[in-house]
Amino acid sequence: MELGLTTFAELIPGAGGEKPDPGERLRQVIDEAVLADRIGLDIYAIGEHHRPDFAVSAPSVVLAAIAALTERIRLSPAVTVLSSDDPVRVFQRFSTLDLISDGRAELLVGRGSFIESFPLFGDSLEDYDELFAEKLDLLLKIGENERVTWSGKFRPPLDNQGVYPRPQQDPLPVWVGVGGTPQSIVRAGVRGLPVALAIIGGSPERFSVLGKLFRRTLVDSGFDPEVVPLAVHAHGHISESSEQAADEFYPSYAAAMTRLGQERGWGPMTRPQFDAMRSPEGSLVLGTPQEVATKILWWKEILGISRFMLHISVGTMPHDQVMRSIELLGTEVAQLVRRR
Repeated sequence: MELGLTTFAELIPGAGGEKPDPGERLRQVIDEAVLADRIGLDIYAIGEHHRPDFAVSAPSVVLAAIAALTERIRLSPAVTVLSSDDPVRVFQRFSTLDLISDGRAELLVGRGSFIESFPLFGDSLEDYDELFAEKLDLLLKIGENERVTWSGKFRPPLDNQGVYPRPQQDPLPVWVGVGGTPQSIVRAGVRGLPVALAIIGGSPERFSVLGKLFRRTLVDSGFDPEVVPLAVHAHGHISESSEQAADEFYPSYAAAMTRLGQERGWGPMTRPQFDAMRSPEGSLVLGTPQEVATKILWWKEILGISRFMLHISVGTMPHDQVMRSIELLGTEVAQLVRRR
């Protein structure tokens, strides 16, 4: 069971209304990853966004800075928005990261949950799904072949072109990030690709059907589900008591979700909603180390996951609280999970 962290390097003002400084926020992200490496967590992943409330539009750059300061932790985007990027350049960036990090890079690709990158890079939202499918297949072909001949709808063709540098790992691991659509699960399964499933609302039990669909698709496509992993990404926080964890997490989380809700038509986040989400059956992984370990193990049982990634600073939490949460995940929660 692998345990790790995700971050979007949030710049969302907290309850006090003050917006964090982007440079300071990026330095905090690097500090978080260095701590995660030191205490033995398995993976650190950084999201890609192109909007003012997140500090990272180029995860590979920040991950390269982290690679120079760490020794063993694996490094990944969360996610690279492949639909609005060039698979050749994506492969080159993360092959470079793989070489810098001595073979610790991974690629987690997805369609993205925000749309800013599409007009920014000249892509049409009408092609949202088709863009991703075509670019995923090209990315996989580049990973399998040093020289590539290819043609498609959205990119100029390649005629026996070499793509360099080649990564230290052969192949460079490619995961698919999924928000909960069965079509996305099937797309990954028929290609034999591991999946990272984002659970940020609702009951995790309802996602169990996607875990079963993923494993059934793998089998039907000739792959062994025992060797193709399934991961979960979820929001949460760890502290010495359940109420302390909730009181520390709620202000920034509510500010972030209310802000997002204004864009997407949700109502403001309320404390009763939040308390329901942190219940044993809820989507938030929040509480004491024992409570968090219990929920992770329950999710492993109902979903069959082999990797869990905790996203702590959904809004912009105080840095010392995030660092303490990471420390508890890597020392106490990890021991409880791995012992069982």
